[in-house]
Amino acid sequence: MQYAGGTIPKKKIVGEMQMYTHRGGNGCIGVWCMCDLATGEKLGTTALTPLPVDEDDMDWGQLVEDQLPVGEIEIGYFLKRSAWGNGYATEAVERILRFALEDSPLEKVVAVIEPENIGSRRILEKTGFSTTGIRRAYGEDLPGFQITREDWLSRQ
Repeated sequence: MQYAGGTIPKKKIVGEMQMYTHRGGNGCIGVWCMCDLATGEKLGTTALTPLPVDEDDMDWGQLVEDQLPVGEIEIGYFLKRSAWGNGYATEAVERILRFALEDSPLEKVVAVIEPENIGSRRILEKTGFSTTGIRRAYGEDLPGFQITREDWLSRQ
């Protein structure tokens, strides 16, 4: 969360949990929990959600059960610090991309990062994303990335 606005207090998460667990596009858009398979420890989350352009946060009202949201779909991943550097984010991104680009109707997934977030850039590059240059997202100009279904399938 260092590059995503900081840690969210537990009370706020509990109060917003219904929103975070809402799904759109027949279950292919939303947030998933990342857990250690051996211990069950919660490590963070990964998400496929609509990319906000001029707003500073996603409009959760765009998640409608039987519809894909209008606009681009962004992948996100957020790990607690103790989970950094263990390959969890790369593994989660690969798994979500396999789902998104093989088992859902999505044709493309995008991502943006804070310019100084070198670790996230490496994850995106390792998992097949290509840079798209600076783009507008979250009301800022940020480095953008994308991967298409065709790009993903050619890597498999």
